[in-house]
Amino acid sequence: MLFFFFSLLLGLIALAGIVLLVRPLRYIFISRPLLKIYRKILPQVSQTEQEALDAGTVWWDGELFSGKPDWNTLLSYPKPQLSTEEKAFLDGPVEQLCEMLDEWRITRELHDLPPNVWQFIKDNGFFGLIIPKQYSGHGFSALAHSEVVMKIGSRSGTAAVTVMVPNSLGPAELLLHYGMEDQKNYYLPRLAKGLEIPCFALTGPDAGSDAGAIPDTGVICRSEFDGKQDVLGMRVTWEKRYITLGPVATLLGLAFKLYDPDGLLGKEKDLGITLALIPTNTPGISIGRRHFPLDAAFQNGPNSGKDVFIPIEWVIGGREGVGNGWRMLMNCLAVGRSISLPATSVGAAKLAARTSGAYGMVRVQFKMPIGRFEGVEEALARIGGNTYMMDAARIMTAGAVDLGEKPSVISAIIKYHLTERGRQVINDAMDIHGGKGICMGPSNYLGRAYQQVPVSITVEGANILTRSLIIFGQGAIRCHPYVLKEIRAANDSDNVRALQEFDRALIGHIAFSFNNGLRCLLYGLTGASHASAPNKTSVEIAGYYRQLSRFSAAFSLVADVSMLMLGGSLKRKEKLSARLGDILSMLYLCSATLKRFEDDGRPVSDLPLLQWSIQDALYRMQLAFYGLLDNFPSRIMAWKLRLLVFPLGRAFSPPSDELGHEVAKVLMASGEARDRLTAGIYVPTSADEPLGILELALQCAEKCEVANLKIRTAVKAGQVSARGGEKITEALDQGIITSTEAESLKEMKFLRRRVIMVDDFLPDFS
Repeated sequence: MLFFFFSLLLGLIALAGIVLLVRPLRYIFISRPLLKIYRKILPQVSQTEQEALDAGTVWWDGELFSGKPDWNTLLSYPKPQLSTEEKAFLDGPVEQLCEMLDEWRITRELHDLPPNVWQFIKDNGFFGLIIPKQYSGHGFSALAHSEVVMKIGSRSGTAAVTVMVPNSLGPAELLLHYGMEDQKNYYLPRLAKGLEIPCFALTGPDAGSDAGAIPDTGVICRSEFDGKQDVLGMRVTWEKRYITLGPVATLLGLAFKLYDPDGLLGKEKDLGITLALIPTNTPGISIGRRHFPLDAAFQNGPNSGKDVFIPIEWVIGGREGVGNGWRMLMNCLAVGRSISLPATSVGAAKLAARTSGAYGMVRVQFKMPIGRFEGVEEALARIGGNTYMMDAARIMTAGAVDLGEKPSVISAIIKYHLTERGRQVINDAMDIHGGKGICMGPSNYLGRAYQQVPVSITVEGANILTRSLIIFGQGAIRCHPYVLKEIRAANDSDNVRALQEFDRALIGHIAFSFNNGLRCLLYGLTGASHASAPNKTSVEIAGYYRQLSRFSAAFSLVADVSMLMLGGSLKRKEKLSARLGDILSMLYLCSATLKRFEDDGRPVSDLPLLQWSIQDALYRMQLAFYGLLDNFPSRIMAWKLRLLVFPLGRAFSPPSDELGHEVAKVLMASGEARDRLTAGIYVPTSADEPLGILELALQCAEKCEVANLKIRTAVKAGQVSARGGEKITEALDQGIITSTEAESLKEMKFLRRRVIMVDDFLPDFS
């Protein structure tokens, strides 16, 4: 009997193998039935969703989805570098601009940048960072663009947003890619020189993230315009809000749905989303009023128009651009999401890291610097680790854009995670600063950054939707090696070709999933000891590459099973989709962090920052996997997946207290590691500047450590009995400290008081 069952099992296996290997049989029994099922469960994709899926390029995110990322490929990408000209601009005009900025006065008194700052920005081409030199712009790299915004952002959120917007998604970017030559030749030089101030109007009261619901419309018609009769154009009606630079803009970029009821352009009546450039002095436009976003002073406001006639030539790209607006927007989103917003968040995080470490050393409670309290150390560790990873992701992504990539999925990843981590860093910094952080005034260097964090969280796609709908929802299809091929085959109306293409993709997909399942189990049982790592790396970090390889295989397997079992309903399972997106995101952030460490020459003093950030991310990935499997609709499949992904149970813990202690030490001490972590932000040297005073106080505190120890020892021994400042005099008189040390201690007392004091005002706050 046993022989019979064994023979039957072998026969079934052989039969299955024959069906899989013989194409005609495979068509009949596997591919054709599955294609029919696939077409039924395939989620309905709108035109705007399809254009979003088709936008941009797949880069390192594709490797992470493969289940076996090639780490040598990652490390072969060149380290992003600034040119001599870009460095000169940062050291010259950007430094000068930062010196001119007083965020307290800008936000409290002026509610705008001062006129001389506006003029300086225009005169020095800050609005033309991305515009090529042939159009009078700077033609800077994405990295330089990021560095400029980051540095300004560390000084003034108002100025950073003002500079950021014209160089992000807007008229200049759209013209460069899609404008007609006469549009480029006229507008780009004017934008680069600041002769035009641009804004771009997409969001309205009834259509925020749902672009397909734009109620703003244009109708093709003929009318008199500018003294000419029978001009072909459109009458546009719209209502927009949240438009940055709108109140002061001279050139309005506008998104609307265009219709052609009379067939003046052809048979198609519904032409789709269209983009146009409209001078704001055009009759019928209402613009100039302001919003007041969280006490920020950058220009932002609503605008509207009713039956405003504009010539067809004002469409970006002319007649060829009609109906192609959403595709244009999706292909240009990478700049705002992957460059500008991450740069502002990193600038704020670096400011928080530099000031919190210094404040932790300077501020003394219970006769000890507060940064040495374990609770404060914990917050400092999060600040240091998060800032290190954020900056690594910023640099690597800017480098990808400079390589010609348009990383749509990656741009969503770093927009969400860098703004969220920026929020965490600022919150931790505020906790450390206590009353110093919450009392507003000219000496508060953190308060405005704390207030303005939700701005970056909200724009370019609200973070909740970015996490729950975009990262995995787009990434699963865009980055997977076979899913997009299967979808295209299923949508092919030629049934013969569709079956052939679907079969080819299906076989590849089956092998892909099977291999990832085997890798996943093997890595889980062996602690990923046999997983891939780069050929040339250090022993200290080789294990991290292997664990990421393990999680890449696990992610690919779980993503495949989720898409197979849930089909189109996965689109509505936002919490599950969000957790899958979190795993993909952590894989990318860890990749960037390891690359940064390698590119910097593996500095030993940076090792605590690297280790903390990677260990934290591995732990977060584990939590995301467990959260996903704990809530997976099929409990049997969840049990099987957990057995494959974590066969030996949970494998990762949060960073240890000792490692957190080492990270805190980096932030609290002057040195190369602290300078590398906070490189690129504006650090004034003047003793009249709050940040300049703090830097001097940190240097003095370090210089006084030995003298302070001598006095504390003398007090314990009963050699010094005086209190307060008199201890310094008594210790000097007894020869316990030198006169130089005494002077340093007196200076420290003076600087410490200047650091910890907060602003106060008359009862009417004048």
